[in-house]
Amino acid sequence: MTTVTPPSTAPRTVLESVDPATGEVVGAVPITPVESIPAVVAAARRAQVAWSAVPLEKRREILARAAEALSADSSALGTLVTREMGKPLPEGIGEAKHGASAYLEDLAEIARSLAPIDRSDARTCSQLRFDPLGVAAVITPWNFPVLMAQDSVLPALLAGNAIVFKPSEETPLVGDRWAAPIREALRAAGHDEVLQVVHGDEAQGRALVRADVDLVVFTGSRAAGADILSAAAGTLKRVVLELGGKDPLVVLADADLDAAAAFAARNCFRNAGQVCVSTERIYVDRAVSERFTALLVEKARGLRQGAGTEAGVAVGPMVNARQKAMVLRQIEDAVRRGAKVLLGGTAGEGNFVPPTVLVDLDHAMPIMREETFGPVACVMSFRDEEEAVRLANDSPYALGGAVFGSDARATRVAERLTSGMVGVNRGCGGAEGTPWVGARQSGYGFRGGPEGHRQFAQVRVISKTRPSEGA
Repeated sequence: MTTVTPPSTAPRTVLESVDPATGEVVGAVPITPVESIPAVVAAARRAQVAWSAVPLEKRREILARAAEALSADSSALGTLVTREMGKPLPEGIGEAKHGASAYLEDLAEIARSLAPIDRSDARTCSQLRFDPLGVAAVITPWNFPVLMAQDSVLPALLAGNAIVFKPSEETPLVGDRWAAPIREALRAAGHDEVLQVVHGDEAQGRALVRADVDLVVFTGSRAAGADILSAAAGTLKRVVLELGGKDPLVVLADADLDAAAAFAARNCFRNAGQVCVSTERIYVDRAVSERFTALLVEKARGLRQGAGTEAGVAVGPMVNARQKAMVLRQIEDAVRRGAKVLLGGTAGEGNFVPPTVLVDLDHAMPIMREETFGPVACVMSFRDEEEAVRLANDSPYALGGAVFGSDARATRVAERLTSGMVGVNRGCGGAEGTPWVGARQSGYGFRGGPEGHRQFAQVRVISKTRPSEGA
């Protein structure tokens, strides 16, 4: 008689990180037990008292001591990004190197944003202060595991908060490695436990949000964001949420079609479409739709797909099998409803989905309504500007967007889009010092620039009566 051993019901104690291109185990980290999260937060709260008493400029100096180590490690860290989540190696290394090269200037910009501001009138002298909130829970995504951590952790720390940082379960090794030099700089200055790292999945994330924290900073799905808002409501925790997008691209009849198609190919398929501001909906004037689509297919065909560590690869894998299955479900559903596949549309090996171009779509299809987060370009035509604006705004998401056309006309259309960020004949990212901001259900609060940095602090107003002249 054969004895069947039942599967273990014991909780996992180790989180393995797997290369999505090869299936190889890259490394592992210990999972933080859910029941230990309150104690971690309590330790952060104790450490925050002394950290908040350190003057802002001194806090900047302490954090700046990590810059050299981050720079020296940037190539290795970027390679680890590619191994853990699959983006092409030049993009992984580029992300880490950009973060390291911008680190000191980021600290300086944040410190300037958080410096007190004096205001006065005929009777009153006031000072606006940007003081600590307390303990921040920072939960970051896997698609830009270095830059998203840096954009959230640094302003929270400089504002005088302590942080419990949970990197994505898909990129725990990157999160650990990026945070290590900063943690060491804090420890050497006598501020151990001001930045702590916990690991796990949504169970640890939920426990952290429900713990005794004062601020939750999260980038991820709209559903998870709604759950965080619900959990935060009981104690009115502050939240800064970026919740994904369904970004539109509007191509007007007078656009440079080659430039528009090049942008679409880049923005639909970069990072295998796993970017919060990926172009997921393309609306083209029917007078130029056929030509634009042909150019897009031609450019997409030229993109090499494979493991991110291979030379010349432009499109890597989905981060995991679940993401691949979700993307394929949307494509298959659209085809059943009448969409036509011009390129791709089938499952690749392993976690790969080939670059896909679909036409003959409508807004009854989930692929035009729900976030895809995969290498899929969806093209619809429109009759006039009114229809273009209506279609582009017909979404609960409103993170980024782009309009291609003559400058005056494209600007006019861009001003009517509801997205938090819109690019005219370019991507949606703004000039230095502008925030990264979503509207509607794509954002709740925002990061970047003075306005964004100050959301990591409590604004306080200290006022005195203005001395009388001659007094």
